Amino acid sequence: MINVPKVRVIDDEGENLGVMYTREAIEQANEKGLNLVEVSPNADPPVCKFLDVGKYRYEAQKKANLARKTQKTQDIKEVKMRPNIDTHDYDVKMRNVHKFIDNGDKVKITLRFRGREMAHQHLGMDLLKQVQDDVAEYAKVEAFPRLEGRQMLMVLAPK
Repeated sequence: MINVPKVRVIDDEGENLGVMYTREAIEQANEKGLNLVEVSPNADPPVCKFLDVGKYRYEAQKKANLARKTQKTQDIKEVKMRPNIDTHDYDVKMRNVHKFIDNGDKVKITLRFRGREMAHQHLGMDLLKQVQDDVAEYAKVEAFPRLEGRQMLMVLAPK
């Protein structure tokens, strides 16, 4: 005797039609103008459903677009400073850093050295350490201070 494959069939309203031969299930789906789609191939017997494949693909595409629309992308905002920054200017820059981190963005702190300031790199390192201490409760340091040419960089990320 030939082994004819059987499948468990669910109709388009979600009702279980029971176990039937595959050929019979395909004929019933064609009568309704739908396709027979295998939903769970690992079950015993495999589960198939009556679906309109075009409509199913359209719904899946809409769902994917909605998910992409609602997801938040993380930007990198940049805050530029100088090593001999005034306290008020520093406070303004730190307010901006706080605002960016609250929005879920990463912040790149760029410290620019001009002229003879390169001889006093320790001042820049001290300033970035101060920034690190000031943001410790709501941000973590993702890239520790490093010197690239005439500027020192540090990247902060939300906790």
